[in-house]
Amino acid sequence: MKVNKGFATLAALCASVFVVGTSEYLIAGLLPQIGEDLDVSVGTAGQAVTAYALGIVVGGPLMALLTSRLPRKGLAIGLMLLFAAGSAMSAISAVAPSFGLLLVGRVVSSLGHAAFLALALAMVTATRVVPAETTGSAIATVASGFTVATLLGVPLGALLGQGTGWRAPFAALTVLSLAGTVLLAAVLPRQEAPSTRLRDEIRVVTRRPVMLAIATTAVGFSGVATMFTDIAPLLTRVSGFSAAAVSGLLLAYGAGSFLGNLTAGKLTDKSMSATVRGVFGALAGTLLLVPFAVVWQSTAVAAVLVLGLLATATIAPLQGLILHHAGAAPDLAVSVNVGAFNLGAAAGSVIGGAIVAAGALRWTGLAGAVLSLIGLALTHLVLPRTRASAKDAAHEASVT
Repeated sequence: MKVNKGFATLAALCASVFVVGTSEYLIAGLLPQIGEDLDVSVGTAGQAVTAYALGIVVGGPLMALLTSRLPRKGLAIGLMLLFAAGSAMSAISAVAPSFGLLLVGRVVSSLGHAAFLALALAMVTATRVVPAETTGSAIATVASGFTVATLLGVPLGALLGQGTGWRAPFAALTVLSLAGTVLLAAVLPRQEAPSTRLRDEIRVVTRRPVMLAIATTAVGFSGVATMFTDIAPLLTRVSGFSAAAVSGLLLAYGAGSFLGNLTAGKLTDKSMSATVRGVFGALAGTLLLVPFAVVWQSTAVAAVLVLGLLATATIAPLQGLILHHAGAAPDLAVSVNVGAFNLGAAAGSVIGGAIVAAGALRWTGLAGAVLSLIGLALTHLVLPRTRASAKDAAHEASVT
């Protein structure tokens, strides 16, 4: 019975994360339609993407602080309703054309997004819906909602938008958000409001191990983004694949990301330190080989598939690191770490774009490898090797 209840809780959180993740990435493919309907340039419409990212990076931690003393189940339901309200505002802006309303809707949704994802990951350990020794797998299960969103939610949402107008995907997200709210209300276990104070949350996030873990997330994830941002032109211009073939490879990449995330979760249960270091080491090696592998189509396919398996394999161990060091006050730390993933993606995109602009499209993998190696080096500071240091870290993680 307990296992079934734990499974239902993880499934509800995963489904809700799928809805939230679809919203984050969907709008990028709808910008031309949005610009035309609201009579703004595509560049201006792109501010909706920027506003959402800023809401996650800046607003997420603020929401975590403001809601740190609220009961967890009620907070999860409230955040999903907030997300649904933002999606509804975005949909309404197509009926009563207003780019300002669209921006407000995106910001409102982003606040619910960041705080809900942090809460969902923290609840995995706080509610003990799974045994402590399977926390890594549970984190990966919840986070897999994002990989499924990228693999299925975003393409299907874009297809719906192309066929019926860009309002339809946001309306669908609103309905799915409300359905997710009902599901959460039905299956989430009740949990008393945390006894931690605001200063506990702030003290935890400013600890050296937590700050290093967050830096590891940002730097390490930027290594993947540096190469992946321009993977389509790399495969068409250097490897010589057709646009249709690239679409198929990206689908395989997404499927690999789903499997890699779940596999890393199981490995994290066995050894968090070995998993995070192994993933970063493998990423660095693979990215280093990409500029040479893409010259031949057969090796390019192999490189894409391996990268797919590794790209999201950092999620479970890195979030596990945060939860390990955050102790009894994880909400703010996890929320900041969620923002670090977004910062890493943005930084990687900028670095990759600069390399491409310099005429070195083929060599973006080298920059990604350097960043992954920096992430690997940081893990040795976050996860000390000595037994004494490990005991000190465990003692420091408790919040009194």
